Amino acid sequence: MMTVPKFSKRPALAIAAGALAIGIPGAAMLAPASPATAQSAGTLDSAVTALRTIATMRADFTQTDRQGQTLRGTMTLKRPGKIRFEYAKGTDLLVVSNGKSLYLVDYAVDQVQRWPIKNSPLGALLDPSRDIKKFGKLIPTGNSKVVSIEVRDPKRPEFGVMNMIFVKDASAPGGLQLTHWVALDSQNHRTTVRLRNHNYGVAVADSAFKFKDPRKTTRRPR
Repeated sequence: MMTVPKFSKRPALAIAAGALAIGIPGAAMLAPASPATAQSAGTLDSAVTALRTIATMRADFTQTDRQGQTLRGTMTLKRPGKIRFEYAKGTDLLVVSNGKSLYLVDYAVDQVQRWPIKNSPLGALLDPSRDIKKFGKLIPTGNSKVVSIEVRDPKRPEFGVMNMIFVKDASAPGGLQLTHWVALDSQNHRTTVRLRNHNYGVAVADSAFKFKDPRKTTRRPR
């Protein structure tokens, strides 16, 4: 198989961050809003609710780095907390979450990186006990049909910033469809991940969120 280009490794980490954001059910436990902020809080709440409403989903994705290099593949999601980014043939990478941990698998060099979900920098969307307003805020778009949410952990600036973009769509769960996100890491490397051909309510087996460990000492499915 072809080895993955060096440029794609950092964007793979960005897509992993996005996976944590959309793959795990969060809750908008908002503090009481003042009249001036009630509308914004409601929109933020609606976006999180839309994500939580998705039981299963499959979509095509394109992942573009700041140099314009693009990778493609298929994203599969299943509640609670399972998500898989399967890259197209020729790219030996896999990003997958089994509901407890997120893995970045690099078959080109037989390496696996793992992040416990509870330690995610996007914990506001993962843990129902946390206040999402501390991590996510609404960004004006100038378009009433487009919702942009900026997510960051102020206590962990090294994790960077991610903007999630939704478009109002009555046919999508919760009336909002996640179309793309833009991740900016602490070194100002920008990665954009776009979704298309969304299919909701598809049959997805739990086995889709397992992978063959490429490390020579443990070649067993995870």
